[in-house]
Amino acid sequence: MTYHKLGKIPPKRHTIFKSEEGKFYYEQLFGTEGFHGISSLLYHIHRPTQIKSVSEPRDVTPKIAIQKNVKPRMFKGMNVTPEDDYIDSRKILMVNGDLKMGISKPRKSTEYFYKNGDCDELLFVHEGSGTLKTFLGNLEFSKGDYLIIPRGTIYQMELDQENNVFLVLESHSPIYTPKRYRNEFGQLLEHSPFCERDMVAPSFVEPKDETGDFLMKVKKEDQIWDFVYATHPFDVVGWDGFFYPYKFNIKNYEPITGRVHLPPPIHQNFEGHNFVVCSFVARMYDYHPLAIPAPYNHSNIDSDEVLFYTEGDFMSRNHIDLMDFTLHPRGIVHGPHPGAMERSIGKKFTDEYAVMVDPFRPFQITEEAMKVEDDSYYLSWLESPENHLNDRSQE
Repeated sequence: MTYHKLGKIPPKRHTIFKSEEGKFYYEQLFGTEGFHGISSLLYHIHRPTQIKSVSEPRDVTPKIAIQKNVKPRMFKGMNVTPEDDYIDSRKILMVNGDLKMGISKPRKSTEYFYKNGDCDELLFVHEGSGTLKTFLGNLEFSKGDYLIIPRGTIYQMELDQENNVFLVLESHSPIYTPKRYRNEFGQLLEHSPFCERDMVAPSFVEPKDETGDFLMKVKKEDQIWDFVYATHPFDVVGWDGFFYPYKFNIKNYEPITGRVHLPPPIHQNFEGHNFVVCSFVARMYDYHPLAIPAPYNHSNIDSDEVLFYTEGDFMSRNHIDLMDFTLHPRGIVHGPHPGAMERSIGKKFTDEYAVMVDPFRPFQITEEAMKVEDDSYYLSWLESPENHLNDRSQE
């Protein structure tokens, strides 16, 4: 991200900064990777360290059903049960040492504050709208938005409705834009499929000068701890730096196209340690006169491939519903479903949207995933009448 600032800040960091009434503001460095990574400096009305109580932890470690997987699988996200509570609604389906991936269907806004002390979070809004309220300002969100929330961000989720669906990633490393699209100064290059204008930083909100009992749920090492603080966490009068949440809408991703079919890295939107996130969006098909727009059969020897289907009709797959997750394990060949290659020939345009996550270490499968698995998915490439889809009304 680029440098950003909101509210009031002193002209020099680490110097005396007071209100008009002569009261001290309290500086906080907010960043990761020790003092090496990107950071921001926040200025609070009250000391942000005033803890009144800490509960015993609640364990939220995902329960693993399958540790080693080589079978293509489908998980029906539409069958995941909604929950009232924001944290309880988060159902992790796949996990490895680098990230967790799942789906969340919260019905109600959070009255407490939440902080993930371990992971950067990526929330993709499949359905719903609302406001991500943070101690750095607010982000209004709606369908198609990616919300990138750095670890340690204190936030509340204010929802406009009960029907909400988020794709959830929790990354043990920072989530960045791809390095190949940035110059040595961090600026996105002209050939990047998105630019800084597409990334929306939080808007300033007047600080809360309140004391009392403020419940903050802190996630650390798969434990949830209830902290009670003596002051409102959103008492920040100003901040500046490079470390803050932001949003990016998938429909602002400008697709890269070619005369023949191009590989998935052209869709890359984000990256972390040992994984990438790609955005498949509406685009022109390949325009060589003999082009086959459907992807060729391939086997990623070094990465699993997960697709989350969010909008439109995915041309390379038969019998796919929105909110489905498909998992294609590393080293196992996969490709278009029967009839998909043939149907794609001569097509000029597709109107599909999906999020793809490729982890470079294999995913383990959780018990939550097995509750919503379509166990017949691995059979869907067989040449059989039920696997062919010759008439698709949406095309």
